Amino acid sequence: MNVSASRARLRWEIGIVLALSFGASAVYAIVAITERLTRDTTLAEQSTTINRSLAERPVFDLVYQLLAFGFGLAPTALVVFLLWRSAAPRLGRLGFGAPVNVSTGASRRWWLGETGWGVGLAALIGIPGIAFYLVSKAIGINLTVVPTSLDAFWWTVPVLVLQALRAALSEELIVVAYLFDRLRRLGLGTIAIILTSAVLRGSYHLYQGFGGFLGNVVMGIVFGWAYHRFGRILPLIVAHWILDIVSFAGYPLALALWPSLFGAP
Repeated sequence: MNVSASRARLRWEIGIVLALSFGASAVYAIVAITERLTRDTTLAEQSTTINRSLAERPVFDLVYQLLAFGFGLAPTALVVFLLWRSAAPRLGRLGFGAPVNVSTGASRRWWLGETGWGVGLAALIGIPGIAFYLVSKAIGINLTVVPTSLDAFWWTVPVLVLQALRAALSEELIVVAYLFDRLRRLGLGTIAIILTSAVLRGSYHLYQGFGGFLGNVVMGIVFGWAYHRFGRILPLIVAHWILDIVSFAGYPLALALWPSLFGAP
């Protein structure tokens, strides 16, 4: 296969992966924000819910939630399949697994340091992120985002943790690790790749408003720079997972303590 055909095939692959995942989400989000802007009410007077009930009866709601988690990981499984190596580290091209440039003993504990780095990254992004959300809502460029409207059952928090994990795995493995690998192979420069990934991340959050778009673009730039600098994806997954767990599971507490700030209009 010549170089031109190979690049064309790669572009088609990227298009198909994004059409099955966050490219489609971006298109829906653009349509959603357009519809929101054409309503009689302002963005600040509107709300959007991320995790909602999928059935009236709790047992079927749980079944649907678990199905959504499992099938929602299908595009992520696709990129893992596409970038899987025949030799260890199997997911080296995604920046996941024991680094090859450390001692044998250290390689067995690689995930400890990267998890700790992810916790720090979550704090770096999360604290300013809450402030930015409140400011963007106050100035009228963002909707009120309701992280969950699920009723309180024994399975509610575990399901929210699973949904947070699905979002973290999907976004970081597809929008960062996969896209970085493929865009590098197409010859794009580092800055262009980071910005492309960041704008994509922001675009599929447009359903939250322009504050959600801008905040996620900034997050995407920080995550993209970190991935380019260190080539490791687990810290980004951990950081994203923590941010979403705090957002999803912590929302009822935040609503109880500060209803005027986090409550729906």
